[in-house]
Amino acid sequence: MSYPAGILTTMDTDAFWALIADARSRVPDPADAEAVATEAGALLATRPPEEIVAAQQVFWGLMGDSYRNPLWAAAYLINGGCSDDGFDYFRGWLVAQGREVFERAVRDPDSLADVPAVIAAAPDGDEMEGEDVLGIAWNAHIKATGEQLPPGASTVRYPDLDADWDFDFDDEVEMTRRLPRLAALYVD
Repeated sequence: MSYPAGILTTMDTDAFWALIADARSRVPDPADAEAVATEAGALLATRPPEEIVAAQQVFWGLMGDSYRNPLWAAAYLINGGCSDDGFDYFRGWLVAQGREVFERAVRDPDSLADVPAVIAAAPDGDEMEGEDVLGIAWNAHIKATGEQLPPGASTVRYPDLDADWDFDFDDEVEMTRRLPRLAALYVD
């Protein structure tokens, strides 16, 4: 399935965040990324296919915007390590937490120390991951059309990582200096 050029602008960032907020308002625990992803996918599946495809691009734009080593360092602290895939899943979880939490964390990753789910997870080392969030548009498109997203439905541009944050994330002294509030929760 292909869509004419220009038609993929039916969902913008504000509409995407409204979809996430709506999904969060409909689940018993809005901190549950899997539940938010399922609900967002169901809501999105009721929209025209072009809008579903546009949602995929908006999502991957957010993934590109959040590809920052300070946030990766925070994910590393919170999850007790963080691979490339793990960072994607962490950022999926972050999207499921809603716009305010997402945007604040991208600006100041140490602000995640204020998120109730992060605070609650710290004593047991529970991971913050939302792999299902990565498939919201994919699953919605299949549900709505019976077909996979069209090839090239989205692209992502990852910026160069900040060289000032190119250090060993296992260095507790450096992590504590750079992310003091999160380190207070996660560094022994």
